[in-house]
Formats: sequence, structure tokens, C-alpha cells
Amino acid sequence: MNCKAITMGLLLLVLATSARAITRDLGTVGATYPVIEPDILAELKENARQHQPNLEEIFKRIRKYQPPDLQRLPRAELTRTFLVDMTYTLKKPIRDTNGRVLYPVGFTFNPLDYTPFIGGLVIIDATDPIQVRWLRKTPYFKNHLVRILLCGGYALMRMEQWKRPVFYLTRQIASRLKATAVPAVVIKSKSKGKLQVTEIKIDNNNYQK
Repeated sequence: MNCKAITMGLLLLVLATSARAITRDLGTVGATYPVIEPDILAELKENARQHQPNLEEIFKRIRKYQPPDLQRLPRAELTRTFLVDMTYTLKKPIRDTNGRVLYPVGFTFNPLDYTPFIGGLVIIDATDPIQVRWLRKTPYFKNHLVRILLCGGYALMRMEQWKRPVFYLTRQIASRLKATAVPAVVIKSKSKGKLQVTEIKIDNNNYQK
């Protein structure tokens, strides 16, 4: 039932109530017949019941949500460390609310010069039990300044289990960090304007159940 129909139904209810308030019993005149019109309020309730969303089904979908640009990465086959220069050149101008150009195309900057990179990042595939056990045994797991990014698995489910924020690794982030395998740890490098990325080969024997 659309909004117009619901509004009309409520209006009829108001009119019916008002009519009862200003009339008096004049007795029975002529033949009487049973009322066959449906009860408007009961009809509205039934319609609402039939069309109300299945909240349980919606929540299931939310718990299993993954972004369309989720970047999946394989397990690291070797441990390697490399630096990533975070310098960026604008491909589109940045304008203010009035449309005036604040930073033109070609403007180059490094976000690390303006934003502190505290704690670092840890990237894992949460569908891999070995990687999950590895993470839980590291100091990163209890450090809430460290941001955990998933390249597999469901962030909301892990947030519920781990009682901490969990994010997704998108293609853009993975490309920016040049990450190719997991687990990976990203920290600020001593070299100005750069991040240090370490992809770690896990010894399965150390993280069996």
C-alpha cells in the first residue's frame, strides 16, 4: 500500500471517529444489514505485516557484506620488506565550495607530511585460519592503534569476535601500498615520506591448532 492509500485510510478513521462524536442514537429506521466493508485499521495492520522487511535476513546480508573492489591477495611465499614512496600528484583539481581551484592538476604532495601514521596496518586473509592464529599471537592484535585490513573474510563478523574495528583492503589501497601477499605489516619508515611494507611467510607448524 502506498503513502496515498495509507493517508486516505487514516483520514477515513479520523472522519469516522468525528462522526460518532457529533451524532446521537436516532433508533432503527428501515431494514438493517451486516457491515461488509473491511475494517480499515485491520487492513492497514495486515498490509504492514505483509510488507515489513525481514530484519533478520537484512542483518545476515550486512554481516556478509564485502566491497565490490575488495583486493584479494595470496599467502606470502617468502618474507620481504620494501619501502613505498607516498608522494602523490593530483590528476584532478581540488576546489573549494565556491568552485575556486585550491590545488591544481599536477600539484604534488605527500600525505605523511600532513597526517601522522600511528600504529600502522596489518593486512590478512581472515578466511585462512593460519593467518588468523598468527595475528592473534602478535602484539598488533591487542594494539587498537593498529588498523586491521582484510583481503578475505567478513569485517563485521571479525569485529564482533575481536571487539575492535576491522576494515577491508580495497584495490586502490593495495595498489598504493604495492602489497602483493599477506600477511603484511605496514609501518612508517624512518625515510621521510615513505612507508615500510613487510610481507611475512608464516611457518604453518607454529600456528596449528
